[in-house]
Amino acid sequence: MRILTAAILTIVAACGSSSSGAPDKATTVSPSSIGSSDEAAFKAEHQLKEAPSPGKGQWIDLGGTRAYLALPEGAKAPLPAIVVIHEWWGLNRNIELWSDRIAAEGWAALAVDLYGGKVAKTSDEAMADMKTVDDAAAAKVIDRAYDFLANDPRVHARKRAVIGWCFGGGWSLQTALAHPDLDGAIIYYGMLDPDPAHLAAIHGRVLGIFGNKDGHITPGDVDAFERGLASAHVKAEIHRYDAPHAFANPSNPAYDETSAADAWEHVKAFLHALSST
Repeated sequence: MRILTAAILTIVAACGSSSSGAPDKATTVSPSSIGSSDEAAFKAEHQLKEAPSPGKGQWIDLGGTRAYLALPEGAKAPLPAIVVIHEWWGLNRNIELWSDRIAAEGWAALAVDLYGGKVAKTSDEAMADMKTVDDAAAAKVIDRAYDFLANDPRVHARKRAVIGWCFGGGWSLQTALAHPDLDGAIIYYGMLDPDPAHLAAIHGRVLGIFGNKDGHITPGDVDAFERGLASAHVKAEIHRYDAPHAFANPSNPAYDETSAADAWEHVKAFLHALSST
């Protein structure tokens, strides 16, 4: 069954082009800035015309699928940890950079690959890859990541969360529904479920980030989701921006640096609150 994936197919086209949006002149990025939480540095790394700098994380095998593990520099277990779920493009450079910047905030970040190694370069490729995703198989990959973060000696997470964008945002919510012991879920403009009876399964906190110009995850959808969370007594905060879908990806023409920077500040505060409790 591909129920979740089929539903997401109706919205992911809004993720737009994978164009880097690079400026005419090559952008110079200091190696020390890779993984920086600063939005300007994050944007600049996406705009590199030369070969990208290597990520600070490492590729690991996760039960037969690849995953990208970024660890806080010099930190030792136990660490707060987060499962990172990619957009419809797949586990690409953008997701590596997101994992690195989250690790710079003191969290172990494990980016899963729900496409079996495929990384789309065009919207047509992304749509085709999306259509191959089996919900049950994808859920198992996420489950393995969730368990890995609790059991791997480098991490031994006592606090676990999940984050995703668009396609991954929908999976972020589904992960929170499937794991009552999850401490937090961050949903960037992903497919929503407004039913309080379903949302009551969430015991952790929720952070939702949405664009008011999103024609697919509409303000009305977000209103219904927010009401459902309140009815289900889920601790949640929702932030909305005068921005379109996929506004937080510097590789996307829809990128809105001001909105993305503010949203990132809320993500950092959310992660800090989770790790401090």
